[in-house]
Parts: sequence; structure tokens; C-alpha cells
Amino acid sequence: MTLTTSKPTVAILGPGGIGGLLAALLSRSGHRVICVARETTARTLRERGIEVRSGQFGDFTAAVEADTELREPVDACLIAVKHTTLDAALTRVPPAALGDALVVPLLNGVEHPAALRARYGPDRVAPGVIRVEATRLAPRTTEPGTTGTAGTTAAPGTTARTSTGPVVIEHGSPFTEIDLAAGTASRPRLDALAAALSTAGTTARVLEDETTALWAKMAFLAPFALLTTRYGLPLGEVRTRHREELESLVAETAEVSRACGAPADPARALARYDAFPPAAKSSMQRDAEAGRPLELDAIGGALLRAADRHDVRVPVTARLVREIRAAGH
Repeated sequence: MTLTTSKPTVAILGPGGIGGLLAALLSRSGHRVICVARETTARTLRERGIEVRSGQFGDFTAAVEADTELREPVDACLIAVKHTTLDAALTRVPPAALGDALVVPLLNGVEHPAALRARYGPDRVAPGVIRVEATRLAPRTTEPGTTGTAGTTAAPGTTARTSTGPVVIEHGSPFTEIDLAAGTASRPRLDALAAALSTAGTTARVLEDETTALWAKMAFLAPFALLTTRYGLPLGEVRTRHREELESLVAETAEVSRACGAPADPARALARYDAFPPAAKSSMQRDAEAGRPLELDAIGGALLRAADRHDVRVPVTARLVREIRAAGH
């Protein structure tokens, strides 16, 4: 596969909020899309497709292919599961089945590219970051490992409802922005994938500097996720009631980002928080509310490890990570 055709075939591992939205958009624009998921989800996708409810893209239903494992070469494989289920999910995408496909992880954090390159090869992996709010509303399932962007779990001790409808994705943000980092992957192939995603409706671009791309999101996400999860409050209340902590976290994250070689602008970051809808919640906060495993280590833990490597003091970050862990999340 060379990813030079106008309609590349795309596999999506984890058709939850983010993966399901991208699968539906790519399918609607004429691409062959293969979703890789657990059996119950794969069956629903094959039989009933994906229903999207979106202010940006409108309401529509898209048909996709689905299987429990990738069984043929594709042009690109987008990984849209969460860190908490990544290891188990990757068994569904054997390296030999990929051909020479691009592997594009759309995960939170900064440490996953190294592990994926070890599994799939350095010339295949092109990390991406996505800025969007999207949630999978249905079907609900109690299958293990289908948390976060890979699915929605029923409450502990309850029986999941059997869905008779399609996979339903609610897209709440007025934007869907994707940055792809060239890194060691083929730039022409990545440009072709970005063009396909842009034609499908997203705002996609290719950046040369992987470190800058990953830390640009990390520097915004870490304070947002840690504070909303620690206090169980939406962003609007966090940025007023816990303003001092927010400013300290932004400063700490910016210093770590710069130490890792990525530019950071604390004033601009604070302005972005202030411009966000006040009811916005982080995905980590939503996972905590639903009793799902948290990406605390991938976000807070990774930030602490980077700070330690570069001898940067991050006392507020360290305290919040300890308090969230102590709360039993």
C-alpha cells in the first residue's frame, strides 16, 4: 500500500467517541473503513452502522465494515483506544496484517509512540493529536476493556442493555482538529492521509516536529484533566474557584514542555481555558464519574516522569496526582 489513491482504506482500532466519529466521516466521504472492535460492537457496526449527531457535521448514518481483528493490509490504521486498554487492543492488529500501513495513534500523552514503534517499526508510526469532544452513547456494554474512546461501560453490578440500533456518536465541539507528526514516517503518505481527513470534514495538518505536536496537547490537557477530575467540577468552575492552582499547573507544564524541547506559552494556554465552554469536562473526569479506569499515568504520570528527567519542580502536579490516586480512581 502506498497511500497515493484518492480514497485510501482506513482501519480504526477503537470505534468509540473519537474513532467512531472519524470512521463515520471517512465512510461518508467515500472511503472504505474497517472498524476493529470486540464482537458485540463489531456486529452492531456491521448490521446497523454508525449514527452521528453533530452540530458541525449534521446528523447522519454511515455504513462501515467491522471485525474483531485486522485481517488484511490497509493504507492507514488509526488507533483511537485509551491507554488503559491499549495493550489488549493492539492484539487485534497483528503487525503482519498491516502490510506497510501507516499507524497513527490518536492517544493522550507523550510516551506511547516509542512502544508502538517497537511493535510496528519506526517507519510506520506517525503520532497524531486530535482536539474534539465526542462521546459514544450507544450501545452500552459490560465487556471488559471497552472503556473511554473504545466504548461505554454499564455501571458496576448492572446488566448491560442489548442495543437494537446503530452505534451512536454525539459530537459536541464546534471543531475537529487533527495534527499529524511526520517523525520517521513517510511525509508524502502522511500528507495524503491528512488530505483524506480534511476532505472528510476535519481540519487536519502535518507537522514536522513530533515533540512540539505531542506537548502542545499535553500542556493543555494535563491541567484540564487533573483539576476537573480532582474536584469533580466542569472547567468553568475550575477556572474561577481554583484559579491559582490552574495558573500554577499551566506554569509547571509549560516549563516541562520547554525542557523537553517544545515551545510553550502559559498566557495563551490560560486564554484558551477562559474561552472554552464553561460546562466542558475532561475525558478523565467523565471516566472518574462513570467508574472507569483513568488515564492518570499516561497524563499525570508521564508529566511527572518528564519533569524528573529534566530536574523540573512540579509540586502542584505531584500533589494533584497523589490526591487523585488516593481517591481510589
